[in-house]
Amino acid sequence: MPALTTYSTKILPDWVDYNGHLRDAFYLLIFSYATDALMDTLGLDSDNREASGTSLFTLELHLNYLHEVKLGADVEVHTQLIAHDRKRLHLYHSLHLVGDEKELAGNEQMLLHVDLAGPHSAPFTEAVLGKLARISAEQTDLPKPALLGRVIGLPPQK
Repeated sequence: MPALTTYSTKILPDWVDYNGHLRDAFYLLIFSYATDALMDTLGLDSDNREASGTSLFTLELHLNYLHEVKLGADVEVHTQLIAHDRKRLHLYHSLHLVGDEKELAGNEQMLLHVDLAGPHSAPFTEAVLGKLARISAEQTDLPKPALLGRVIGLPPQK
């Protein structure tokens, strides 16, 4: 199974800057919608949040801008589950033109399952863990994304 296609959209006029390029913040908005769709796939949707009092919080993310995205482009997000444990998800979203494998932007995220009453971390239910295990098994042969685990910093001065 390839990475999941979790979100698709057309780039809207309000999302572009004076050069006709997608603004920085809207890359993250698109990836955020993809995370919401993944939550729905896992059964962590709004009905579950209301019933269980739990949700996913973003602990950390990295966003890499690789190519321009212009007004009117039809884009989609591919989501790869990198790893998970009983409380956390490590995932990678990549942005593409619809039907094209060229990566336009990449977004690595670490998410934590949280009991909102605390708030404090909480284990996933067995049903969610089962869905995560299924996705992991289906994606086991996918290569690791090239930008996974990047660190920000200037090169050493010579």
